[in-house]
Amino acid sequence: MDTELSKNFFSCNDISIDLGGREILRNININIKPGEVLGIIGPNGAGKTSLIEILCGRYKQKTGDVIYKDKNINDKKLFERARMGIGRTYQTPVVPEDLTVGETLKAARQANKPYLPITDAEYAADLVKFTVDWDVENTKLETFNRRKLLMTSILMREPDIILMDEPASGLINAEIDEIDNTLRMLSKEMNIAVLIVEHRIELLETIADRVIVMDAGEIIAEGDLKDVIDNPKVKEAYFEG
Repeated sequence: MDTELSKNFFSCNDISIDLGGREILRNININIKPGEVLGIIGPNGAGKTSLIEILCGRYKQKTGDVIYKDKNINDKKLFERARMGIGRTYQTPVVPEDLTVGETLKAARQANKPYLPITDAEYAADLVKFTVDWDVENTKLETFNRRKLLMTSILMREPDIILMDEPASGLINAEIDEIDNTLRMLSKEMNIAVLIVEHRIELLETIADRVIVMDAGEIIAEGDLKDVIDNPKVKEAYFEG
């Protein structure tokens, strides 16, 4: 894994986008460092997922730039950014329904060259405590193990940053605690940057180094979680709206 600290590891500048004739994001600026956990919160419709879609390359912004390791990556597609080291998870953990766990991991190992040995998949599975038998059909996996399968597929490629969209969605408290421990390990021990959109404040309380609050397509507050939730604008938009 490339752990070199660049001047501008991962950021976006003046990002705006219109979808369906409506302005979804306006002048968004964020930055994240290696090993940092950046939380993003805000009410439904704030533009949080749309921002992730731009950062990972699935959506094309109207204005602004996405920078990765000092390079503008506006022209890089989703799969190209993934190969560069930008991983992404989704709120709904969709897995290939016609494959087994082992077949899915084999496909991930051979998605692009260099093909990875099976030991890389085993190591990544161990990182997230994914202990399901590899002969099990994906359709039989519960939500948490589906998330672990997808994280295993991402981690075997040694990403530098992971963009996560509500990873605690649909999970019980014990599973959320396990995610907490995993993200601590990835960020603080493996120096992977994590950008996490999450409604579960209790998860961000324990892992986020900084938090950004979005509302109606704009950033309305940024800083330590305890400070931003006391911000009058945040209380009105997120807790009282």
